[in-house]
Amino acid sequence: MDKRTFDTRKIAVLAMLSAIASVLMLVVRLSIIPAAPFLIYDPKDIIIVIGGFIYGPLAVIPMAIIVAFVEMVTVSADGWVGFLMNVISTLAFACTAALIYKRIHSVKGAILGLVVGVIFTTVIMILWNYIITPGYRGVPRAVIVAMIPTVFLPFNLIKYGLSAATAMLVYKPLSIIMKKTGILKESEQKPMTTRSIVVGVITAICLAVVPAVLLILVIQGVI
Repeated sequence: MDKRTFDTRKIAVLAMLSAIASVLMLVVRLSIIPAAPFLIYDPKDIIIVIGGFIYGPLAVIPMAIIVAFVEMVTVSADGWVGFLMNVISTLAFACTAALIYKRIHSVKGAILGLVVGVIFTTVIMILWNYIITPGYRGVPRAVIVAMIPTVFLPFNLIKYGLSAATAMLVYKPLSIIMKKTGILKESEQKPMTTRSIVVGVITAICLAVVPAVLLILVIQGVI
């Protein structure tokens, strides 16, 4: 297949997946932790991680940004802070899962990627909530610390656990449908390049290192 044809088709498929993820985000919005109604579950990451499984971790970045922006200008009342948190959480989950799956291209690799993605995202989002939420919500940091085991930990485990389980169930049937309808060609699911690996690793490192540095600054009273 001509590279330009592949690029055009890839852009079209990613745009379609972003649109589906956006619609799901708008339609399915559930408050699953009564103590924190501002934490909302939506299934957008199911579609985004499937896009990452198909095209690799690099494909997750534009989808995460597009869907988070749609959420910000439609149903979210959290502005740019909500946008940032949505992008970070989606990248942590979907990039991690896609990176591992592309390295271990099997059912075992998909399961491992999704499980690691759930754990990594849960840890990262607890750190980011500890750092950002007090200033944004206007509450003492001690309040946020008290909410970690009862609110943020269970919410993220439930949210990304559900997304991971659902993605595992629907990925194969969806990819088969896309191939049968001609939306996706078999040759388009190419092995991951060194560039994709490097970007995926750098993204994961940044998601982990930045909150760690900010956490140190918080502990030292700089922030």
